[in-house]
Amino acid sequence: MLVFTEIALRRGTELLFENVSMTIHKDRKVGLIGANGAGKTSLFKFILGELDADHGDLEYPQSLRIAHLAQEVLASSEPALDYVLGGDHELMSVQTALRAAEEADRFNDIAGLHEKIDSLDGYTAKSRAEQLLVGLGFSQDTFLNPLSSFSGGWRIRLNLARTLMAPSDLLLLDEPTNHLDLDAILWLSTWIKNYQGSMLLISHDREFLDETVDSIAYLHHQQIELYTGNYSQFEAVKAARLAEQMSNYEKQQRDVAHMQDFVRRFRAKATKARQAQSRIKALERMELIAPAHIDSPFQFRIPPADKTSDPLLSLDHASLGYGEPVLNNIRLNLHPGDRIGLLGHNGAGKSTLIKTLSGELPLLAGEIHAGANLKVGYFSQHQVDDLDMQASSFLHLQRLDGKMREQEVRNYLGGFDFRGDKVHEPVETFSGGEKARLALALVAFAQPNLLLMDEPTNHLDMEMRQALTIALQEFEGAILLVSHDRHLLANTVDSFYLVEDNKIDVFDGDLESYRLKLLGENTARKSESESKPANRTESKIQSDEASVAAQVPAAKVNHKQSRQIRTRIKTIEERIDRLKDKLEIVIAALSDNAIYEQSEVDNLQNLLRDQMGLKDEIETLEEEWFEKSEILEQS
Repeated sequence: MLVFTEIALRRGTELLFENVSMTIHKDRKVGLIGANGAGKTSLFKFILGELDADHGDLEYPQSLRIAHLAQEVLASSEPALDYVLGGDHELMSVQTALRAAEEADRFNDIAGLHEKIDSLDGYTAKSRAEQLLVGLGFSQDTFLNPLSSFSGGWRIRLNLARTLMAPSDLLLLDEPTNHLDLDAILWLSTWIKNYQGSMLLISHDREFLDETVDSIAYLHHQQIELYTGNYSQFEAVKAARLAEQMSNYEKQQRDVAHMQDFVRRFRAKATKARQAQSRIKALERMELIAPAHIDSPFQFRIPPADKTSDPLLSLDHASLGYGEPVLNNIRLNLHPGDRIGLLGHNGAGKSTLIKTLSGELPLLAGEIHAGANLKVGYFSQHQVDDLDMQASSFLHLQRLDGKMREQEVRNYLGGFDFRGDKVHEPVETFSGGEKARLALALVAFAQPNLLLMDEPTNHLDMEMRQALTIALQEFEGAILLVSHDRHLLANTVDSFYLVEDNKIDVFDGDLESYRLKLLGENTARKSESESKPANRTESKIQSDEASVAAQVPAAKVNHKQSRQIRTRIKTIEERIDRLKDKLEIVIAALSDNAIYEQSEVDNLQNLLRDQMGLKDEIETLEEEWFEKSEILEQS
């Protein structure tokens, strides 16, 4: 579908790509990854004809319909629903022609135009547009609101809905999840899976990439390398390659040892609750992929606070909101060591809670109590916007501690990849990702004992997200985190609170439980509105719920049941040992450089599939082992 031949592309005077040749075949869904500034967005502009190559050619069929996500939308009085419908340009053109024909009583033309609308599936267009809006988080009472009434983030959602509305053979999506909450991301993931066409996706959300793409285009060193498989498979290949580079061997071993130690410490104090086991497995996966990030330019930590309090911060019968309460009668205590992720749809009150706890938003009613030694580190887009655009990163840090020597400032900023002359450049020249990194550096420098973080990964590339994940793992204080990045949530928090219906409750489950909850709610709404029997999705959810219920141990088991459970546990352990032996053989094969030759691509893909399959089977058996062991412990 897209054939790149010896492409050389510049942005201004900067050379982005040189001698790049690759082919993207029909119906492939490709994730574009690489550091900020590597040229991902410029590649989109080149495909759209907005940038010219210095050298080389791009070939694609003349009939190719391309839909792309615009990053801005101008305020206007146009209703939201009409704006989304406008994504189907051909349908809008035919409908305009139909209105003109009706006004002129051109009956022969009218019949033909109605047939054209039918062929374009135009009579379902309004329904399809409304479904897109609902899926992206818009309530029905906003469908006719003018574009000017929506904030910038919601206008980006409207742009996304308009893009998805457009009939296309190739879909170009640049960071589509940046302004979405977790609920909308899960919906979009399902939509993309069902999309009939090719796609190029720029994203730093690893879970989203895993769910939506079947190939990875890795942009680095002015080249583009194309890999078959999702992000996790790419990461496995990259880890195996880097692990073979002797120059990196010592650092790799330090990183792996660090992750192993962290997993051991967490496992030693964790309960066998479902969320705790989910966290352990996520950490173990991080341990396996650590070698894939040994060449990261980011390495920092959040220094511990000198003192702390218990509790750090409390809300008592509090009402929170902006004039009108969003959350009512809230009682919340944050203690040292708490690591909490907030779940809930956009507008439920997650950011309202964060802003209130940070002191940015006053209480409407009730009381807030701060510990004597409370030291809050607050990160949100607001902190990024409040940076002094004329000052440098060096000056920002000096303002916090004028006694620091220049080399100390440089060493600290170097961990956030501000090096050399970059430390003296004004912030106004920074990219969105660089500004976010600087804001995070300033939050970490303050040595907080409570971190309040509202979407900290926006604009951060994959390597910086990985570094932030590790820094939050090591952080000794309390964390309250709002994020649509499921990898970050799974690897840094121990429990979840659900914000909905004007209240906050403990969510007794993990992110997979939350996904099933959302799917169940969406399916129930669809079933109720359409008055149709339960579909396959609903059946699966019911089956999953039944499975979860079946996992709840009985209060007592008799001697015969106990013997059967012990026998099953022994069988599981033997099976896991055999699978791990097979996995070691596969990993050893992947460590052989010869497997990455072009002639071995089929064998490589078979090995990667075997690796993922073995890991999945081991994980399933380990979960059963935990469940059976817990039944024995409680009997």
